[in-house]
Amino acid sequence: MIFTEIQLKGVYIIEPERLADERGFFARTWCQKELASHGLENRLAQCSISYNPKKGTLRGMHFQTAPWEEVKIVRCTCGAIYDVVIDLRPGSPTFKKWFGLTLSQEKRNMIYIPKGFAHGFMTLSDQVEVFYQISEFYVPDHADGVRWNDPAFGIQWPMEVQLISERDNTYPDFEPNK
Repeated sequence: MIFTEIQLKGVYIIEPERLADERGFFARTWCQKELASHGLENRLAQCSISYNPKKGTLRGMHFQTAPWEEVKIVRCTCGAIYDVVIDLRPGSPTFKKWFGLTLSQEKRNMIYIPKGFAHGFMTLSDQVEVFYQISEFYVPDHADGVRWNDPAFGIQWPMEVQLISERDNTYPDFEPNK
């Protein structure tokens, strides 16, 4: 696995290191030891998938509050998404900064999202499936989010939103001391 840290400290792009031959290739997508060797959370509590039939679907920007903050590794297993993370750690030099990248079945790339970040994505094709590896169990009373179009962040999405949940569309304006 190839780990590349981006400008938001603690966020990594993970690419599979392919061992190829005439049959195709083999690549590791999870390794407890490799994550630990980079100082990353390697506890895995649950895995989930998200299926999205329509291009332009937006999900996010989600996180869980203390004491159930999550680390996530996200991969697009079918289709393509524009994946976005926002640094919500008040003491961080990149507080309120965001980062986006395309995750796709062709690239087979992943993003490692540490605690203290909101996460969301927009589908770039129809028939999209996203696979999540998550460090904590889902706790509904601690599920929260920030609005995808909040001017506090200024996220530049690649296209107009075609489908979004009422909840994701109506989070209040961001308040850092909430």
